[in-house]
Amino acid sequence: MQNISEKIESIITENKIVLFMKGTKDFPQCGFSAMTSHILGQIGVEFKDINVLEDMEIRQGIKDFSDWPTIPQLYVDGEFIGGCDIVKEMSEAGELKELFEEKKLINQ
Repeated sequence: MQNISEKIESIITENKIVLFMKGTKDFPQCGFSAMTSHILGQIGVEFKDINVLEDMEIRQGIKDFSDWPTIPQLYVDGEFIGGCDIVKEMSEAGELKELFEEKKLINQ
């Protein structure tokens, strides 16, 4: 049986872009998750959404895993990018799209 850290590690490893969020990309359940999901949609990337409200172990586990206290949390290519504020700032500066282009993760 996997512990929560191993489970999170495998989710991040198996998916190029992962957003740990409250709710889903189709039905976000908090404003910050909605905004982050919307930004990713505007850029045009496919991402795996993990609803932390469905699994309390993951909800706490992802905070411990990343040493980041809030949800949502975005991972790209196995790397922790940040939460809503960082994603928003990177998007506004054009850095988020650049990151996805560099990693060839934008749908053409």
